[in-house]
Amino acid sequence: MFWGSSGRKVTRLSGRYKNAVLEHLSKDPVASVLAAVHIDTLGLGSSRMLGVVESGELQNTVWYGANMVPVGTNHADRLLYADYVLGRPRESSSIVGNSDEVLDLWEMLRMSWFGPVEVRASQPSLVAGDIAVDPDPTVRPATIDDAPMVAPAAVAMFTEEVGYDPTAYGPGYISRVYELCRLGHSFIRTGIGPDGTERVEFKADVGACYNGVAQIQGVWTAPDLRGSGIATGAMAAVVEHVRKNIAPTVSLYVNSYNHAALKVYDRVGFTQVGEFATVLL
Repeated sequence: MFWGSSGRKVTRLSGRYKNAVLEHLSKDPVASVLAAVHIDTLGLGSSRMLGVVESGELQNTVWYGANMVPVGTNHADRLLYADYVLGRPRESSSIVGNSDEVLDLWEMLRMSWFGPVEVRASQPSLVAGDIAVDPDPTVRPATIDDAPMVAPAAVAMFTEEVGYDPTAYGPGYISRVYELCRLGHSFIRTGIGPDGTERVEFKADVGACYNGVAQIQGVWTAPDLRGSGIATGAMAAVVEHVRKNIAPTVSLYVNSYNHAALKVYDRVGFTQVGEFATVLL
């Protein structure tokens, strides 16, 4: 635990705080979904959910795992979280969440967490409204049998988006691809590629889901098909599938400089509800 001068303290939250965490995260279920997916791990081994607690009452939270996700924190408490994590080996490879929280927290950490860094300071947080275009009927949930075909598309998406091949760091990323296919949380459109074999032409995943909110991640279109217009109908179909089978609220966030993607989401019927930021470490 780390104590502030006001008596507020940071602690790793045990299972007895689960209801308090649920109540806190439910205040903004779209912004908090990346942290909320971990609620059920509270009390199981070493908790990675941090909280500022004052007089026994939870004030706000930070998920501190592979991603660091602040939720509803203020500047004074972010100082407490920064001091807490800087006193321990670094666990996170990124910081993501509401832009004001992420960027302020990063200012507190950056002199100590040195190394290659990419700061994506403006990522509009979007939620789907009424679908404004016809859904592509060929888009479907992937199955576990599709996973060998989905994996190369997923790796290509990640490498293009983040800048390195995730398979270079072990089997974890491919295992996640297979898990999403098994759950029916990866959506694909397939077709015949230039080499005459079936391939994934479009994909999108439900990367996080909790409390009626599904966050779409991993959206990708085969490079030779970009600009052909397939992503608009495909995204509409994803929204339709997710609402019917997974969660009523469909959200995502996207880099503000990705003008092509923003146009697609606007055509589909997404509207901005907030702004995220991501720091890649």
